[in-house]
Amino acid sequence: RRKLRTDVAAAFPNLSAEQLAEFIPNKEELNVIKIHSHKGEAITVYMNNRNPILFEIEKALYPTVYTLWVYPDLLPAFSTWPPVLQKLAGGADLMLPGVVVPSSGFPQVEQGTLCAVTLLGNRAPVAVAVATMSTAEMLAAGMKGKGFAVLHTYMDHLWEYGDKSYPPTLAPLVTDSAEKESAEDEEEMEGKEPVISFSTDPSQHVDVGDLSLKERDSCAILMGKEELSENRGAETAEDANTEVQQEAEDSRTPQEQMDALFSQCFFHALKCKVKKSDLPLLTSTFLRSHMFSCCPAGQQLDIKKSSYKKFSKFLQCMQHQKILQVKELNKGVESIVEVDWKHPDIKAFAVPEGFSSASAAQDSKSEDREQVYHAPEIIPLYGVSTKMIPLFQESGHRKGSILSSSEVRNIIINYVKTNELIDETNKNFVKVNAILCDCLLDKSEQDEISNLKWDDLLSRCLERLQPLHQVTFFGQEPIVRKGNIEPINIAIAQRSSNKKVTIIKNLELYGLDPQCVANILQQKVQASATITPVPGTKDRVQVQIQGNQIHHLAKMLLEEYQLPRKYIQGLEKAPKLGRKK
Repeated sequence: RRKLRTDVAAAFPNLSAEQLAEFIPNKEELNVIKIHSHKGEAITVYMNNRNPILFEIEKALYPTVYTLWVYPDLLPAFSTWPPVLQKLAGGADLMLPGVVVPSSGFPQVEQGTLCAVTLLGNRAPVAVAVATMSTAEMLAAGMKGKGFAVLHTYMDHLWEYGDKSYPPTLAPLVTDSAEKESAEDEEEMEGKEPVISFSTDPSQHVDVGDLSLKERDSCAILMGKEELSENRGAETAEDANTEVQQEAEDSRTPQEQMDALFSQCFFHALKCKVKKSDLPLLTSTFLRSHMFSCCPAGQQLDIKKSSYKKFSKFLQCMQHQKILQVKELNKGVESIVEVDWKHPDIKAFAVPEGFSSASAAQDSKSEDREQVYHAPEIIPLYGVSTKMIPLFQESGHRKGSILSSSEVRNIIINYVKTNELIDETNKNFVKVNAILCDCLLDKSEQDEISNLKWDDLLSRCLERLQPLHQVTFFGQEPIVRKGNIEPINIAIAQRSSNKKVTIIKNLELYGLDPQCVANILQQKVQASATITPVPGTKDRVQVQIQGNQIHHLAKMLLEEYQLPRKYIQGLEKAPKLGRKK
């Protein structure tokens, strides 16, 4: 501990003696853990109060974001735009066009200097990075190229070792007006072509793979002007530069235009469509019933054509900006549980021409009714278990490999043919060799069974693989979950005075909003319907409606929503018709 305190004092001379004693306490528990990056490099992590405070790579100490939130001035800081955070968390380095130039100028750093990355408007760092060039070289390069090699970010695997808290809100040292002036200066600078170009040697700095522990998918190249036009459009939309903005919009790539369209529809939906009483709201319902209806005529939302690729990543970015909060109320099913309608971005959003906020709010109920529900596509999948590895390794599969039933069938057929296991006297049977015996037969059967029918062979194989399932909701990426999907469970319960109620569970797993289903049922059967917590679970809800309403439910789920009968349990409990007198 004494040696660590000495090393920290040498690495971070800005820390005072009191701060150092507080940072590395004498009596509090200090844990040391060893982890490995995806590149296989050993990393030492120092933990205090269950949060990682330092990490060490090749005898060099680096602070984590948890430490920088307590000591925000420990490292020289550079700011970037909030949307860039998602790219950095995904494994990208910070490019110079995405760095905000403050009116007071950049901190003076040299190549290889350890720096903090903050978001515009908040001094709390969200990333730790190494400068790939000096401040003078950055300016000489015309603020183009890679500026910082990112080692660790808020939301990466190292951050997940801690309490997963959000960055605090720390007031910036510069005023908003100064930031606006710098942003305008940046616009003017970008209008001119830089004469000098500068390239850096990637071998001179630590790669992003060291600690982000995620694959590098792209570089965070977000031009200041383009981000400014999206996020500060309301401030700069003056008559004098309307034509310039239109030209900038036309010059954007299709991906950037789709990002802007998603952002527009998102704020439009929150401002005009969603009410506090609608929460919690399924993210799939929010996209399908609210955002799609806010899309301008002649345009279409397509998350795959955006930089986010998945709607969950888009919402995650919005959550980091503290606009809303998304929570997994059911396994694999996310819901919006909270919205900050006082957020500056929502308040500043102007409804596009052709939309009326009043009429949009008025039509939201009818649109909810008219919106077509698309039943999810559910595909059973199978994972290779430890016991089944010998049978599947010949085809190049390992433990955890995910296969469809047809792929499993083809692999088994090829295995039998390759090893010449088809019974010569009867081709409907397969001879059981040592591997098939160990994988598919119980101990009591191993001495008795020497061959199996094809159907029996395949069914035994599927039974011994790990069950999985893939769910694809309309307009979203497929989700793979462990186990078999739980069916929609319909039960009849007895209440006081011999009254019956119908209880429906697991609607969220199929992309159905329980509150919406309850409202529709209540109108159809003219009976009271409520949403209640599922007993013995956390954050799961069920629909409860008076009387035995299984006939109405069956019609709604099977005919209107087109859900397969095999995914609905309890339809046999419907009251028999014709017995009422």
